[in-house]
Amino acid sequence: MRIYLNFLAVLAFSVPTVMAAHADERAGVAERTMLQAAVQQHIERNLIDGNYLQLDTVTGQIHTLVPFKPHPVILRMGDYFVLCSDFRNDKGKTVNVDFYVAKRGQSYTVFHSAADGDALLKRLMKEGRVKRLH
Repeated sequence: MRIYLNFLAVLAFSVPTVMAAHADERAGVAERTMLQAAVQQHIERNLIDGNYLQLDTVTGQIHTLVPFKPHPVILRMGDYFVLCSDFRNDKGKTVNVDFYVAKRGQSYTVFHSAADGDALLKRLMKEGRVKRLH
């Protein structure tokens, strides 16, 4: 009888913990899905003749990019997020675009994008300001 009571006590404390872990996991999946959808919607809304335009802040040249493949990794920067996607330029070269995303109410919005912004992102990661979302 004592073993049975011990089992019930352990079960009583374990079930809420397991249920909370599953709830956190579901919330994480939902958040990831919403973040990815926000970036995809941003890209689609900003296409001009099938191209995503990016201004090269160094040369002042405007680049036309065609969406190619989103990256599965999501990064966190404090209260903000960074998602990346590959595009193809007019020469067929793959160009990485980083999308900086903020929560807005119950949804998310892209507030900045940077083509070939890996140097900035790598610096932010090195400084510990950007980390992989688990």
